[in-house]
Amino acid sequence: MQAVLDRIHDEVRPLLTQGRVASYIPELAKVPLERFGMAVSMLDGRLYTVGDAQEPFSIQSVSKLFSLTLAFQRVGDALWQRVGREPSGTAFNSLVQLETEQGRPRNPFLNAGALVVTDVLSTRFVQPEMALVEFLRRLSGNPALQYDEAVARSELATGSRNLAMAHFMRSFGNLHNPVEAVIEAYCRHCAIRMNCVDLARAVGFLANGGVSPVNGEQVLDASSAKRLSALMLTCGTYDAAGDFAYRVGIPAKSGVGGGIVAHIPRMLGVCVWSPGLEQTGNSLAGSVALERFTSLTGHSLF
Repeated sequence: MQAVLDRIHDEVRPLLTQGRVASYIPELAKVPLERFGMAVSMLDGRLYTVGDAQEPFSIQSVSKLFSLTLAFQRVGDALWQRVGREPSGTAFNSLVQLETEQGRPRNPFLNAGALVVTDVLSTRFVQPEMALVEFLRRLSGNPALQYDEAVARSELATGSRNLAMAHFMRSFGNLHNPVEAVIEAYCRHCAIRMNCVDLARAVGFLANGGVSPVNGEQVLDASSAKRLSALMLTCGTYDAAGDFAYRVGIPAKSGVGGGIVAHIPRMLGVCVWSPGLEQTGNSLAGSVALERFTSLTGHSLF
């Protein structure tokens, strides 16, 4: 496995300067383009890393996987009355479908869907962003995790489209808490800082039938872990999910901070980070690294 990661690192080096950082969030524009890290956490505890796997980064939309899990723990299938489970075919921050579908987001990994999920958490926790931080501390085994207040402020200052979506959904009755409170909680959980090792460990519960391999916690039942993994495969990499499934073949969730977290059922969790993005908002080198990973190891869903 270590030889595979070393080979991938060598192969993707030419790609590291070809993408673009998410400069529409000013704090993310400061991240050096040439960073690359990858970590594989086996369910038996073995860990393999390469590059900048220990360097924390802003997880951004990767957090949506874990906020969805936390919300699903609390409300179960009732969540699907407020948010759908279908790929969108539109950009992650698009408002187009909200008009025709009466304020019900197409899936929980779109910004609009993640705002509904954050609204659910805001109803059930006094500090929903800290509830998510504590959840991720347990799943990763890293008690020092925290969100980056500077990144959160940067997102709040440039979040007009998210505010528009939130107000629009509230007009349809699909946002129950004050818009400003939901947006603040959402920006803070997107600003959580983790590294590849943290995330590869944290996603392990989905590979392990709902049980965290880090602490033995029953996060979800096996059926629910299967269903959330299916959503990752079909909706987790923005409107490139079909192409990503074709190329890579495992459930994944990406973020514009350059991170992609994925897992292979009954085997491992994996995270790759490279801040240079392709046009879809997915990490350019990260996507290629995961494609090479499943090809070189021969492990995927298919």
